[in-house]
Amino acid sequence: MAATSPQQSVLPSRTFTNGSEDDAVPGEDTSEVTKLFNERLQAWKHAVVYVEDYVTATEKMQHVHGKEYEKVLKTVSNPLKEGHHFDQALGGVAGMFENIRSNTQGISNSHYDTAKQLKGTILPIFERLHTEIKNKQKELSKGAGKGSKMVDKARNTTQKHIELLGQHTAAYDSTGGKMSASEDPYVLQRGVFHRLNKQIQEENNNRQDLIAVQNSFAQFEAHVIAVIQQGWGSFNQVLAAQAEQTKAMYADMTMTTQSIKPDFEWNGFVHRNNAILIDPSAPARSISNISFPNQNHKATQPMIAGSLERKGKLLKKYDTNYYVVTPSKFLHEYKTDDDFAKDPTPEVSLYLPDCIVGAVSGQKFNVKGKDVSKGKVGNTFSMSHEFAFKAHTPNDANQWWEIIRAAAGQTTNELPDSSSPNSPISPTESRQPAPLNTQNLAMEKETFHRTPSSAHPASATPASAVSAPRSGIEGKPGAY
Repeated sequence: MAATSPQQSVLPSRTFTNGSEDDAVPGEDTSEVTKLFNERLQAWKHAVVYVEDYVTATEKMQHVHGKEYEKVLKTVSNPLKEGHHFDQALGGVAGMFENIRSNTQGISNSHYDTAKQLKGTILPIFERLHTEIKNKQKELSKGAGKGSKMVDKARNTTQKHIELLGQHTAAYDSTGGKMSASEDPYVLQRGVFHRLNKQIQEENNNRQDLIAVQNSFAQFEAHVIAVIQQGWGSFNQVLAAQAEQTKAMYADMTMTTQSIKPDFEWNGFVHRNNAILIDPSAPARSISNISFPNQNHKATQPMIAGSLERKGKLLKKYDTNYYVVTPSKFLHEYKTDDDFAKDPTPEVSLYLPDCIVGAVSGQKFNVKGKDVSKGKVGNTFSMSHEFAFKAHTPNDANQWWEIIRAAAGQTTNELPDSSSPNSPISPTESRQPAPLNTQNLAMEKETFHRTPSSAHPASATPASAVSAPRSGIEGKPGAY
């Protein structure tokens, strides 16, 4: 029979969404591709089972000749399981089984020696192929299937933190910003970014696994067809000694099987499922293109942010850390402004309305208060401590002091220690001052409870020191 030409290979059309603004937690089924490939392996396994049954029945048929040969026909009389996975046109697996049915009907004679060779030589070929397909199913389940579960778990975690951010941004608006440090929308948003980054890593890893599986299936299916062709070739040699008519019929079965192109079924499969399969050329997801509810809410935007030096309690040395004053009136200390390396949890959090702010002297100013970053239990046992800060320049110190003083519960005229403690920067080193973010300073200061500006002479800061916000990174106020 003349075989039709195979369809041209085409790339699948479905891609992971990567527009200008993606959903943080897509609603797609991460196991959809895995399920499709698992079902396809089931189809191939059942196809091989059909061949195994056929050879087994043929071996038994040699003992009962023509009348018992009807049992052989029954093994392939039913439609293929998962038949929609096979191209119904001539030249494919479905056409191969149709050819087997028609030729089997005409076989009427057999020999006992043929039965022995079928059982000892031909049947093991398909049994080994059957085992290979089972192993491929296990590999798919433990590899890509496990990756899909990891993606689902990461997405659930991100969704929970996005919902938590939504709750506390709403609470910020209803309570006027009165909340605990752990509920600060600024802190919660940084936590969302951290978990979203982990989620995207899991999604991209799983995507690469699925692309690798998808690419390997074409080679695997070519191997399956090659083994079937090999088995049928051996099958034809065993039956060559039979009568001429039987030999011709089995030769026709073999010719039909061997005419299947290695990529015939794969191309048809890709063409029929191009809306589900992944396009390997599509770009991976990027956090820069993702938005989520309450992103950049006013409660998440710092009043001022940048690096300060703080004197240690024991060694009395100044260490540089990243500090931020939030609209919720917290002064948070971080090791760095990196949201992705680790969970950005504040090292120290001072609720400024409960703090006392001293006067500013040059680059230095002090804040006395209680660290509330450890939760309710930790806050109960924590003691008030005087935090000695040092800015990079007197102008920076005045900007920090003005914002902190406006939010603080009390101010004093007490000057910081004028002695020169050890600093991690040697006098001979030149250090570029880190820029500060004072965006929206004038607006946010009106919302704080501030003490009279006459509390200390240093409060009369020149307008130019406050109204000129600076940023070290274009488009990100307060980043340095």
